[in-house]
Amino acid sequence: FAEFDDAANLLAANPDATTISIDEPVEIPKNQHSRLQEPGREEDDELLGTDDSDKTELLAGQKKSAPFWTFDYYQTFFDVDTYQVLDRIKGSVFPVPGKNFVRLYIRSNPDLYGPFWICATLVFTIAVSGNLSNFFIHLGKPTYHYVPEFRKVSIAATTIYAYAWLVPLALWGFLMWRNSKVMNIVSYSFLEIVCVYGYSLFIYIPTAILWIIPQQVVRWVLVVFSLCLSGSVLVMTFWPAVRDDNRRIAVATVATILLLHALLAVGCLAYFFDAPELDIPAPIIPAHNGTTVVTKSH
Repeated sequence: FAEFDDAANLLAANPDATTISIDEPVEIPKNQHSRLQEPGREEDDELLGTDDSDKTELLAGQKKSAPFWTFDYYQTFFDVDTYQVLDRIKGSVFPVPGKNFVRLYIRSNPDLYGPFWICATLVFTIAVSGNLSNFFIHLGKPTYHYVPEFRKVSIAATTIYAYAWLVPLALWGFLMWRNSKVMNIVSYSFLEIVCVYGYSLFIYIPTAILWIIPQQVVRWVLVVFSLCLSGSVLVMTFWPAVRDDNRRIAVATVATILLLHALLAVGCLAYFFDAPELDIPAPIIPAHNGTTVVTKSH
């Protein structure tokens, strides 16, 4: 009560004096003030997932506190259960318009387990389906002798894993560079970008199996359908991160992401499925003794 008496005496002496209430904050934080001035930014923060970014980075630092040369450090990248992996696969196959894939599924616990096995499954699926497609096309032809092409496994592995690692690395470096130029750009971590690309490739596993159907129209319809699903995941994830950048740079970035994604699908279809070995008519070579020799050529 003595404090109230002092305040009353102060007001009586100086009516213009300013009093401070204990229940009211002294000042509004700068980040809240900026958000009040820009109500449209709240939607962007929600879409980008920047509200909990500090907490996520803190938790990530606690989880990965082990030295990078130890097994415990890399074990955290595979610390996911079956339900999480299936939920992320479902989110990549059925993208929700207006929702960020990283915020909904990845940011809480990014992993390498799902992307690694999705890429491995896709490698063998493309190689095996390509061999089966070649076999069914030549089935019943007497001049054709089926020989499994194991080199397709190594070619598919090099292509898929190079795409799943080098493209995210280049994109991560580009976003970091643009973040130093434009302060509003939010950069994803390299692990988050790898997760997005890895899970976005899952739709190509059933697509590669259906590519065995020897109908060009069916194959191209499947390519377009797969590109629409997986490409929408990439666009809805990375467009909010570059939308505040220069308009041309933002559009060019998203267009490059989609172009590389389309080149992967079209390239796999053209190399593994659309270029079967053609039968060449066996040439007839006359022999010196008056007989003819027929050679086989594939």
